[in-house]
Amino acid sequence: MASPGDKLAESLKVLKKLQDKGIVAVKSAMLSRVHRERLQRNHFLREVMKGWYIVVPTDEQQGDSTSWYTSFWSFCADYLADRYGDSWCISADQSLLMHAGNQTVPHQLIIRSLEGPNGKTALPYNTSIFTMKSTLPKAAEIIKVEGIRMLTLPSSLVHCSNVMYSNCPTDMRAALARIKDSSEVLGLLLDEGRSTIAGRLAGAFRNIGHDKIADDIVKTMQMAGYDVRETDPFVTASPILFDTRQVSPYVNRIRLMWSEMRKLVIAVFPTAPGLPKDHSAYMKRIEELYATDAYNSLSIEKYKVTPELIDRVRSGEWDLAKNEQDRKHRDAMAARGYWQATQSVRESILKILNNDNPGLVADKDHGTWYRELFAPGVTANILKPSDLAGYRNSQVYISQSKHVPLNPEAVRDTMPLLFNLLQNEQEASVRAVLGHFIFVYIHPYMDGNGRMARFLMNVMLASGGYPWTVIPVEKRSTYMNALERASTEQNIVPFSDFVANLLKEGMKGGIVTKYTHT
Repeated sequence: MASPGDKLAESLKVLKKLQDKGIVAVKSAMLSRVHRERLQRNHFLREVMKGWYIVVPTDEQQGDSTSWYTSFWSFCADYLADRYGDSWCISADQSLLMHAGNQTVPHQLIIRSLEGPNGKTALPYNTSIFTMKSTLPKAAEIIKVEGIRMLTLPSSLVHCSNVMYSNCPTDMRAALARIKDSSEVLGLLLDEGRSTIAGRLAGAFRNIGHDKIADDIVKTMQMAGYDVRETDPFVTASPILFDTRQVSPYVNRIRLMWSEMRKLVIAVFPTAPGLPKDHSAYMKRIEELYATDAYNSLSIEKYKVTPELIDRVRSGEWDLAKNEQDRKHRDAMAARGYWQATQSVRESILKILNNDNPGLVADKDHGTWYRELFAPGVTANILKPSDLAGYRNSQVYISQSKHVPLNPEAVRDTMPLLFNLLQNEQEASVRAVLGHFIFVYIHPYMDGNGRMARFLMNVMLASGGYPWTVIPVEKRSTYMNALERASTEQNIVPFSDFVANLLKEGMKGGIVTKYTHT
């Protein structure tokens, strides 16, 4: 008679076959009732709606939204294909967001389908699909990207709602900047006689500095007999002008976010003290804060780090070669790596105190910080040497976040941009806050992004003479929520306020230099 373990193994084999086919949305009919109930009972399957499931890690806690947010787009692609075949596509507005490089999980995904009723399908964590019974655009205007049927970029721009310009100006400008020539949109405008939309698009292109495209749209429509009146649909002038040769939506989105957000950061930050004359005293203060910083930064990442472990690492008593417990201890690896990385970060700060450009220093040195952070894991054979190779080569997700970090190709487009922005930014407060935020927004590594971002923040704070600032673990929720709002809503104010308030406490001497733990 088969044991419970043998039975579960058989059910897992069946589940693996589905996953090997790339199936994310598991329909009840794909599994026998016995397998399905067994997998649910052992927390390998979670019900999304009646008759539909997703695979989840067995150690994921009840209420943790991570699996749902990471599965959202693939689940919707599978579910909608099963229900409507090829007779559906997402809305023009949502298509445009995707073209702009914004894959944030929406509260409501609006789709069009002739076969669907007008109605809402509830999904987990206050998300939903709303189906509009509607004819579809021509087949030539629909593309499929990772299973999602969406409008082409030109069709999205022609058919999107006017409120997108006021509600999502960053995404609209990033999408518009991808158009290289007026011919991409003129065909749709002429065939459908869209004179009002032609005038709006002409104004939008002129707003981002693409005057030639704007002129071509107006003149061509007028020659075809249409009365086109150019209007700028944006509320404000574009903060930057776009190079027509630059078509990466990710690069353009980050340039726009930086330009828009920097003034909001400056508004809440105290004036930078300037580089300290006494370098030794400044560095001594950083060293005094090390234990507090290490405890809080590692605890934010859910490592179980004790003051005793930190002291043992710092004193040199930690030894991979001699201590079997340390060799196997994930938390010890993290603590040792943090110590080693901090030494490299301090060297970078010294360069900046000696007037080296902070953006150039961070660009050159951040790879060393990362390698030091994870070198103990390689020494202990927990990680492969290739794990220190640099930026990630696969997709990564953030726990419980609706924000989907950039794809690996986009990482390589945007990281040089980040350091270029840091290099040319005049305000240390902006370098610190936006350096941290954009770093985690891109999420360039498979692991360690939070620690690296906090290192980068403090290196940039040092460039203005601000003190090293510890983010307390007891404020983790506030910290993460502020970053989530910046990523999904482009609202940097909560994160700016959060860092500024911590900094002001530190400038008053309010940072405790002893451990705080229970």
